[in-house]
Amino acid sequence: MSMDWDKLRIFHAVAEAGSFTAAGDSLNLNQSSVSRQISTLEESLDSVLFHRHPRGLVLTEQGEILKKAVSDIFSKLSLIEGQLADTKDLAEGPLTVTVSDFIGSTWLAPQLREFHSSFPSIQLTILFEDRILNLGMREADAALRLRKSKQVDIVQRHLTQVHFHMCASQEYLEENGIPKKPEDLKDHCLIGFPQDTYAPFAEPNWLFDLAQVDVDNHYNLLMMNSMYAIHKAVKTGAGIAVLPDYLIGVRHDLQMVLPEIERPAVDMYFVYAEERRHSKRIAALREFLLKSIDKQAM
Repeated sequence: MSMDWDKLRIFHAVAEAGSFTAAGDSLNLNQSSVSRQISTLEESLDSVLFHRHPRGLVLTEQGEILKKAVSDIFSKLSLIEGQLADTKDLAEGPLTVTVSDFIGSTWLAPQLREFHSSFPSIQLTILFEDRILNLGMREADAALRLRKSKQVDIVQRHLTQVHFHMCASQEYLEENGIPKKPEDLKDHCLIGFPQDTYAPFAEPNWLFDLAQVDVDNHYNLLMMNSMYAIHKAVKTGAGIAVLPDYLIGVRHDLQMVLPEIERPAVDMYFVYAEERRHSKRIAALREFLLKSIDKQAM
């Protein structure tokens, strides 16, 4: 028995999309062509791969087995494709980088014009993700992370430390007063992360601990699972939060609170899979980031 690679590609698209129509849209094929290809594949394998329902398609047990195998094969092919591209002498081609939302949007994005000017042949894609993507499976080529990874077979280059302080808007402090000591923080609206949600770095609610507030019984709190949103909330006078120094420094309407107290710094790493260590594109981005950090205090 032989399997047609084109039919497997179509099967994988249908399994991911859950319908012939949606898969057809992604493949630029009409619904009847996709359905016919799947029926032909099922006949060649003598297996039913999908349960057909009015609301969509559900993989059968045989379909689940085939989807896992096909996903593994396509991931390996993608990895090989990346390794072949890495052998080129020039820094050119696609490069996908994953970075936490707030570092990506507030620090990295403003520098991309300069990067593109320096390396116009690199097609850069930024994925704003706080979750950890699997670099070994080519979910991304490289990552900027605010945690040291325990994953094996990766290269981690320490870039810098991100420094943090408490801050609030001038408007908020004029209306509510300036805390003089940590105990005063209890009388203010404090902004942090919801309990038991993933944060881009460790100890996201260091401020709550400093103020010695019991989250379950202290209600003058705002919590949101986005540092970018916290930044916006502080700017508009919602309360006091901990933000990176590079954000506080460029905002004349933000003022440090208890500036003599600094939150423990957070290490930032540039990470990529071991087998990609010879990639000219990854090396170009790494060196660009190091030069950018030399120019700008974090």
